[in-house]
Amino acid sequence: MADSPSLLTPVAVYSLSACAAQFAAGYLLALLWGRKCSTVDRWVLVWLFYDAIVHITLEGPFVYMSLVGTVETSDNLIAELWKEYGKADRRWLHSDPNIVSLELLTVVLGGLLALVLAYAIIKDKHYRHFVQITLCVCELYGGWMTFCPDWLTGSPSLNTSNWLYLWIYLVFFNGVWVVVPGLLLWQSWIWLKEMHKPQRSLSSKKTE
Repeated sequence: MADSPSLLTPVAVYSLSACAAQFAAGYLLALLWGRKCSTVDRWVLVWLFYDAIVHITLEGPFVYMSLVGTVETSDNLIAELWKEYGKADRRWLHSDPNIVSLELLTVVLGGLLALVLAYAIIKDKHYRHFVQITLCVCELYGGWMTFCPDWLTGSPSLNTSNWLYLWIYLVFFNGVWVVVPGLLLWQSWIWLKEMHKPQRSLSSKKTE
């Protein structure tokens, strides 16, 4: 662990600061558009706006760079951020077909669904939980397919040699996209169960 302080290079600090700024933007958008929503739904909106911002402004450029070249050969601020993450998972540096395929799906479908779901919550639309379940399943599928192929081959692309790459880049930044969608799926399950109770009660009365 003696070399740990050197891990926090200017690029690493910039990358972590950019992620914090994206979350702050999501929080501010949720406060602006979710004023009439419940406290729980406002926090869901924070996540959805943050989710959409990440998909569009961070993963979108990754897809573009990977289609026209590679992150490793690109020279811009977003590329520097991805090069930093690539120290923990080098597949993101070399346009890995599995990663790029998943990111295409994530940027287009995940980003769109996050915005549609935010609108559904703000406007209290009937399709809210259908979209919520769909988005969460997509996010969980993306997370599984990002790492499972590498795990099955002994994780040759992953660098877990220090706390920053293992616990921050790999566990935290990917784990958030497992925990939050899991919680939202549970919320939708509870809502569906509560919606089913009046229907069962009405059906019971009709059979009496």
